[in-house]
Amino acid sequence: QQRNYIAEVKKMTGGGKYKINTYGCQMNEHDSELLAGMLTEMGYAPTESDKEADVILFNTCCVRDNAERRVSGNIGALAGLKRSRPDLVIGVCGCMMQQEGVAEKLLRLRPYIDLVFGTHNLHRFPQLLHNAIASGHRVVEVDQSTAGRIAEHLPQRRANAFQGYLTIMYGCNNFCSYCIVPYVRGRERSRASARIIEEARELKADGVKEIMLLGQNVNSYGLDVEGELSFAQLLSELDKVGIERIRFMTSHPKDISDELIDVMASGKHICHALHLPVQHGNNRILQSMNRRYTREKYLERVEAIRSKVPDISLTTDLIVGYPGETEEEFEETCSLVEQVGYDSAFTFIYSPRVGTRAADMPDQIPEEVSSRRIQKLIALQKDVTHKRYANYIGQVHSVLVEESSRRDENQMAGKNEYNITVNFPGDKSLIGQIVRVKITSAGESTLRGERVE
Repeated sequence: QQRNYIAEVKKMTGGGKYKINTYGCQMNEHDSELLAGMLTEMGYAPTESDKEADVILFNTCCVRDNAERRVSGNIGALAGLKRSRPDLVIGVCGCMMQQEGVAEKLLRLRPYIDLVFGTHNLHRFPQLLHNAIASGHRVVEVDQSTAGRIAEHLPQRRANAFQGYLTIMYGCNNFCSYCIVPYVRGRERSRASARIIEEARELKADGVKEIMLLGQNVNSYGLDVEGELSFAQLLSELDKVGIERIRFMTSHPKDISDELIDVMASGKHICHALHLPVQHGNNRILQSMNRRYTREKYLERVEAIRSKVPDISLTTDLIVGYPGETEEEFEETCSLVEQVGYDSAFTFIYSPRVGTRAADMPDQIPEEVSSRRIQKLIALQKDVTHKRYANYIGQVHSVLVEESSRRDENQMAGKNEYNITVNFPGDKSLIGQIVRVKITSAGESTLRGERVE
């Protein structure tokens, strides 16, 4: 049915240009690739210019409050353009639209929005766009009833030819006290392993050198489907496909199995990089967050990983200013950072999300206290990163070249097997290739090196 609407929109508009503004995680980035794929089949071409675009989409995130404010502000900036070009279609989709009451509030604030749909309605985008253009009226579809559905074989337009996202599951069952994701992405739904493996083969045939497996919690893949592969078994099967690099995120520490560690250790193509969000270093806070592991259990898993994969690059997420966090409890996060020795960390000040348990908790931390704490944590992680990166100097790494430097086109940049950006002298003919680079020095968040044959 959606194929018919794709053809109808193409016939009705003759094509045009589109711009997609993406906020948030890799899942959203991949959703934007699917939207771009559908728009391409409708005859639209991408543009970076608002003034040139016939369709402007905002693919939103609701994990943090500032993302919502940015979206509203950026849509507000289009008011004048919409007045001068009434035929311009402005659409808003993604997680923010799934939050109760948010779509209504945004539509009151920005009445010139033409199209609103949620994460569960993405596969119906051609029909929704067709209805908005054909009727000239606003179209809104945020439907929870389709939350259990997995739409397959959607067209996609990848950001580049040599890297591909591969979603293995949707949703989340964990209900961490601070997190809105299970409410907007729905419960966990695993895609069929046969279809995932088939898609991986298609990506390999298309010249893709690196895939990123996506899921809110990839470690619980298959648990919702009787007789399905475990995540470790799926990873092992994907390793056999022969794509040169496999990455995955995100992993919940409570579900890191010995089987998965063994597959990572023995795999030929699985990158030795693991994003393992700990969120906090104190057991009372972890329990309040509903993380379902202790500091001790987390450290035991880190030790298990490092014993089998000694060169593993570990990264994490950390929250400061969670309701009721004392100075001593914050210091336990700092000591955990030093104890684990992460290559890098994403640090966040706790952001209350309406509808989550933590938003209603007493003892919300004052902003000035959270700001002071996060500055200390950032400075600490900077020192830890510096020490970790110093260990890479002298090593030869495999680097998938992604782009030339914006400041110097004779400098290339790409990710090594540890998911760290490496800069080195080269030319644009290397983009999309995996080259060997000897690390010569380390910056704050990148490595520098020289190509070796």
